[in-house]
Amino acid sequence: MSETRSTTRGDRFVYDPATQPELFEGILSKRIVAFVIDVVLIFVLMIPASFIVAMLGFVTLGLGFLLFPPLFALVALGYVAFTLGGRRSATVGMHVTGIEIRTWSGHKLFPLLAIMHALIFWFSIGLLTPLILLVGLFTARRQLLHDLLLGVAAVNTAALARLDD
Repeated sequence: MSETRSTTRGDRFVYDPATQPELFEGILSKRIVAFVIDVVLIFVLMIPASFIVAMLGFVTLGLGFLLFPPLFALVALGYVAFTLGGRRSATVGMHVTGIEIRTWSGHKLFPLLAIMHALIFWFSIGLLTPLILLVGLFTARRQLLHDLLLGVAAVNTAALARLDD
């Protein structure tokens, strides 16, 4: 099963929205649902993580409590690294909604790229407001700002599987 496809245009992306529109149909709405699912899962993961940090705080006579401020970021980045940077190249929410993220060359994401994807998303939302999500309405591959900066695109998993067959 090959991870790459060639394109007939001079475009650097292997997935062409003009000849393979099924890869990008409904991507933006699926990403919104996937984001909500992932946020809920990250908050659920915060429960055992908070318990572990609390226990660590007692064992270290208070020093472990210093992990509480960055805990959400650590849990979220770990979640993204293991899911989006994993073999499916999708978070749990993305997997449920049937999408995955691929690089411009058609390869799956690796953990460091997945972490960069999340960090750039958080910083761009924090600095430029959620209005930057409107970028997806004007790009052929329905890429958001952080996708464009990293050279990745979200694609429909089922359509991608049909292409690989």
